[in-house]
Amino acid sequence: MGIKSPNPFWLASAPPTDKKYNVERAFQAGWGGVVWKTLGAEGPPVVNVNGPRYGAVWGADRRLLGLNNIELITDRPLEVNLQEIKEVKRKWRDRAMVISLMVPCDEDSWKDILHRIEDTEADGVELNFGCPHGMAERGMGSAVGQVPEYIEMVTAWVKKHSRMPCIVKLTPNITNILGPAEAAKRGGADAVSLINTINSITSVNLDSFSPEPMIDGKGTHGGYCGPAVKPIAMNMVAEIARGADTRGLPISGIGGITTWRDAAEFMALGAGNVQVCTAAMTYGFKIVEEMISGLSQYLDDKQISLNDLIGRAVPNVTDWQYLNLNYVAKAQIDQDLCIKCGRCYAACEDTSHQAIAMKPGRVFEVMDDECVAC
Repeated sequence: MGIKSPNPFWLASAPPTDKKYNVERAFQAGWGGVVWKTLGAEGPPVVNVNGPRYGAVWGADRRLLGLNNIELITDRPLEVNLQEIKEVKRKWRDRAMVISLMVPCDEDSWKDILHRIEDTEADGVELNFGCPHGMAERGMGSAVGQVPEYIEMVTAWVKKHSRMPCIVKLTPNITNILGPAEAAKRGGADAVSLINTINSITSVNLDSFSPEPMIDGKGTHGGYCGPAVKPIAMNMVAEIARGADTRGLPISGIGGITTWRDAAEFMALGAGNVQVCTAAMTYGFKIVEEMISGLSQYLDDKQISLNDLIGRAVPNVTDWQYLNLNYVAKAQIDQDLCIKCGRCYAACEDTSHQAIAMKPGRVFEVMDDECVAC
């Protein structure tokens, strides 16, 4: 995509990249780049809610599975953001500084904002065509990202009025990711990033009967992110990496990345780098240290380079119709490790193929003739 950074770990456009203080702390921790929280057009900043902005989905062990947010783009003045971006970039020249943008869908608005950011010395722009709440109702964000013709048109405007590398951030709130990706490529995009957040309601308060987070008794849909969205994101990344008309288009992978292994999986499916948000908000900026060291150790152990890893799994991703239906596998139970809890037996007996027998002493054995290795 034409943007250099000392490592492939960037922070995504979100609260962690909202201001100079945050971004400098991120760079001190070791992040290779940031995408500055989305800037809007000249004029009064947007007004964000002053109550809870997040709703969470927790696992049984109280680990965060997903986060829903109803926050909008930056609510800080444009001039303040531009000055801080300029100051940070001049101090941290080896780090990638990308500015996320979202303005009304007309050429003059895009021309104006691109002109305004020229003096920041930023390395590139990311077009926010993905935000599913608040801004979409105003004809921006996912309202653009769900219409390939709009994506192509706006991307072409950006390439016309700016020489900076242009990343198009895609929405997952669509049935086929290839249409938007192809449109971005036709418009001249240097790369795509995905996924943005998924439209969602994460919970309902059963006392007030309002969706959470609740603002003065009311709630709304928001953008869902975090570990739970990772499988959806990886599938869409793989679709673009495999697509006949999008193969070779640089990809920045986003969605539930918490560990170096998550990042490596995205890269194996075709992402050239990754962006992180929820994990940084949950655990702090220093998580990047383990991401960098873990990925580096993995590459050393495999005796491959980062470039060797990128796209390594793509040839093994295929359509269902091409799977080998003659391949046979069977489940196995390791009797040395079995604690005789019976969960495998209950699941198979009640909801599957009755392929596990319970012998005296609660010894569980697989009946190969019935097993489909589900």
